[in-house]
Amino acid sequence: MINEEAVEKVIKTGLALNCQVREFSKFDRKNYFYPDLPKGYQISQYDKPLCLNGFLEIDGKKIRITRVHLEEDTGRLVHPEGVDYSLVDLNRAGIPLMELVTEPDIQSAREAKRFAEEFQLILRHLGISDADMEKGEMRVEVNVSLRPNGNSGELGIKVEIKNLNSFRAVEGAIEFEIERQTEFLKEGKNIVQETRGWDDSKQKTVSQRQKEAAHDYRYFPEPDLPPLSFSRDEIEKIRSEIVELPQSRRERFKKEYELGDKEIEIFIKNRDLGDFFEKVGSELIPWMKDNKIGEEKFKDILKLAVNYIITDLQGLLRDASVVGEDFLITPENFAEFIILIYKGEISSRAAKMILAEMFSKGSDPSHIIKEKNLKQVSEGEELDGIVKKIIENNPKAVEDYKKGKENVLQFLIGQAMAATRGRANPEVLKRLFEKMLKIEAD
Repeated sequence: MINEEAVEKVIKTGLALNCQVREFSKFDRKNYFYPDLPKGYQISQYDKPLCLNGFLEIDGKKIRITRVHLEEDTGRLVHPEGVDYSLVDLNRAGIPLMELVTEPDIQSAREAKRFAEEFQLILRHLGISDADMEKGEMRVEVNVSLRPNGNSGELGIKVEIKNLNSFRAVEGAIEFEIERQTEFLKEGKNIVQETRGWDDSKQKTVSQRQKEAAHDYRYFPEPDLPPLSFSRDEIEKIRSEIVELPQSRRERFKKEYELGDKEIEIFIKNRDLGDFFEKVGSELIPWMKDNKIGEEKFKDILKLAVNYIITDLQGLLRDASVVGEDFLITPENFAEFIILIYKGEISSRAAKMILAEMFSKGSDPSHIIKEKNLKQVSEGEELDGIVKKIIENNPKAVEDYKKGKENVLQFLIGQAMAATRGRANPEVLKRLFEKMLKIEAD
């Protein structure tokens, strides 16, 4: 039977990739015998696939997409090392598999890797699949063919490398195969149309079988499945469900928040983290308006939020997600936390302690500051007394400072920060130490 959800997901993917979606489509039988396909044929699509003629832009270059179609997955062969037999795993056989085919526009291993990475991001943004290559949820198969430099004519014989299961393998396999075919051609040998595999341990491709041409598969319409028909309204309904895609989001984050490329890419690759940042930003806007904060200062506050989300918060999350059940920090509390740092009410050292407490217990930052007495001290007799005591207890450091070793000042400030459990304002401490050490020197 045809899996309705799988059909809709293929159409949604095709629309996101600027493809034409056919109003009439059908399934075909692709006939071949191989151990991973014991019934002798695969249900696939041949002349009337679901989606045609799209493109995906990578680093300013359009990579044309020939088709996106639906077929059934096969089994997989496992080749244990050191034995003279192979095993067949049929657990995935028969489940829906989406296949995307590009035109020969990709001209380097790096471009192929970038295409696969961007496609994976699109699948994740659309909610089509996690597309985790290590779990076999996405695989890449590359066709490598060469022609002489400067020749814009027909490409040479193509060699297919099957079942690449990491971006590193995609890049390595293509680079090796280009080098292998180049050496063959230089020696006057002919390239054979074949299917090869990638030996990750030896970092080289190995021959598996001769590659069939399309007519060898003896395609004919699948007799057990009806053809598919779609109205324009049905297609447009699927289009309306497409969320903001990675490239659009990159451009918006750049324009709206003026973030750097590195920060943007982190939020694109971790969409949930990007969503959390935007929710925090929306919580900061009312506060900015109430306090008449100008646009430039507001951007500084946003950058402060970005830094704490990308460094400290991600460090606490490790591999968990901000949408997981165990994540207790609300956007409102995180926004309040950033405002407290911006206003100088907590030091950077105290901020780490407060964020860790928010992460583990879900408390609001003001409550934690009050409960643990973490409000930053910026003036008063308390700081004067601490600075005097540290100077008295560290005569050697004071002597070194008098001799011109100014880096000693950081040591003394560190002592004061420890004495106040991170509550002191380091800038105020610096001024106090400089003032008192000058009096000492005089």
